[in-house]
Amino acid sequence: MRRVVQFSTGNVGRHSLRAIIGRPDLELVGVHASGPDKIGRDAAQLCGLTEPTGVLATGDLDALLALKPDCVVYTALGETRPMEAIEQMSAILSAGINVVGTSMVWLVTPRQADDWLRGPLEQACAAGDSSLYVNGIDPGYSGDTAVHAALSLVTRAESVTIKEIFDYGNYDDYEYTGAAMGFGTTPEDDLPLAFQPGVVTSMFGGLVRNLADQLGVELDDVCQRFEPWYTPQRIECTMMTVEPGQLAGVRFAAEGVRGGTPVITVEHTTRLTPAAAPDWEYPPAEMDGVHMVIVEGEPRIELMTHLSHPSLDVTDAGCLSTAARAVNAIDWVCDAPAGLIGAEDIPPTAMIRGLMW
Repeated sequence: MRRVVQFSTGNVGRHSLRAIIGRPDLELVGVHASGPDKIGRDAAQLCGLTEPTGVLATGDLDALLALKPDCVVYTALGETRPMEAIEQMSAILSAGINVVGTSMVWLVTPRQADDWLRGPLEQACAAGDSSLYVNGIDPGYSGDTAVHAALSLVTRAESVTIKEIFDYGNYDDYEYTGAAMGFGTTPEDDLPLAFQPGVVTSMFGGLVRNLADQLGVELDDVCQRFEPWYTPQRIECTMMTVEPGQLAGVRFAAEGVRGGTPVITVEHTTRLTPAAAPDWEYPPAEMDGVHMVIVEGEPRIELMTHLSHPSLDVTDAGCLSTAARAVNAIDWVCDAPAGLIGAEDIPPTAMIRGLMW
């Protein structure tokens, strides 16, 4: 049985925490929380369970390291505080504790990550003889598992497009996702942070370059594009209230270009409620969000992933699947050689063990 610490209990962390508690092959030994409203509370309370675990949340990282867990599930938001996240991850790894996580999305393709990020984490892994694996559903599954399945079905591929088409209206994350994408801003405001020059290629270009390397394709460039949609009417949703003239939809992509033509594209269409961007592509009827892989080739392949849950909306189900991509890898990562791990390093069957009991 693997001894596990959960680090953070937010949109993704509460799902991974619940999964750890429920898994018979994992033992929850600690929980990290940063908010005073969570510190001191039982782990069960923080993820919607009724039976106490006896494990209380703490903000003391050193106390959690002293528990000597086999693995830490790191789901704390790191993209807005990357240096602090690197410091925390490095402390865990240097202590000889493996990390699986969903934060710092650049690490989904660790071989494509820049030196400022990869360097200190590799050093920490070497110092602690530990391993680090980061994944999710997108970035993650759609660009490293679904796309591989689709490409295995063609004899020749002309182009590959990986799409997320989602309604984020019910996603309660304005602080990061909403603000970064600029929802609620006007055309007169500064360009949203997520769409400043080079940001899309920084966040998603690694997926494009990684797939190009796996296909043996030499790209001329990786470019980004961004298209805003401003609402003519008031839109109210969980994320926020958007007034007329404000941003309520975005469409953006990282494109790997060869010979002047995009051949590998990672594209997102994100709207707040179905009322936004009515001329843009929607998911199939009665679906709020899908991940798609489209391969133009011999034959043409269109592979779609749709998430649903009896009590969660599609964005929360996406957070649950994101958590699964980390939790399901714990056992393999704990036995892996020291270093940074990509999804391509893990045998697919290793991600599905221990799920049925």
